[in-house]
Amino acid sequence: MATVTPARGARQPQQERSRATRRRLLEAAISCLADHGWSGSTVSVVAERAGVSRGAAQHHFRTREDLFTAAVEHVAEMRQRAVQAVADNLPPPGSRARTRIIVEELVGLYTGPLFRAALHLWVAAGDEAQLRERVTALEARVGREAHRTAVALLAADETVPGVRETVQGLLDMARGLGLANLLTDDSARRERVVSQWSRILDGVLNPVTG
Repeated sequence: MATVTPARGARQPQQERSRATRRRLLEAAISCLADHGWSGSTVSVVAERAGVSRGAAQHHFRTREDLFTAAVEHVAEMRQRAVQAVADNLPPPGSRARTRIIVEELVGLYTGPLFRAALHLWVAAGDEAQLRERVTALEARVGREAHRTAVALLAADETVPGVRETVQGLLDMARGLGLANLLTDDSARRERVVSQWSRILDGVLNPVTG
């Protein structure tokens, strides 16, 4: 039977602790950005919320920009995986119930703390040239992934005229709902808009023929 040397055995817990520290920092960063905006979210504030030292934070992320772009990317990927996991429990393709659930999940991408934090990052990027380049690339990638996920979940055939634009319109509408939700509780109006967009998508994706 192979044995694990003490040096190798010691490295594994250390790596796990390092990953756990990084994850706490990323989650604390997104929380701070959503709560305090860019100006109030310093590395020291994030480190305190994560329960680690500033030195430990800078060990993982050399600059503030590194930390926050990584944080938004981390949570975006988590949310994307959660939406993709919905596919395992969806009603059959072509049903109105399936479309409604998918629209609700996609709207959820833009009405939670991730969108609020990302918006603060966008505003900061407008004044920070170095940050702007990173955020622009990140948002382009997140947008493409959101579109691909929507197409896959909806089983949409984008070769059909109007389908691609309708799916993109859904995502644009979801961003608008996210903006509206920043200032007030917009849940009642959002429910009505989600219902209407579900009907629109049904009509485009499953047209009545004959």
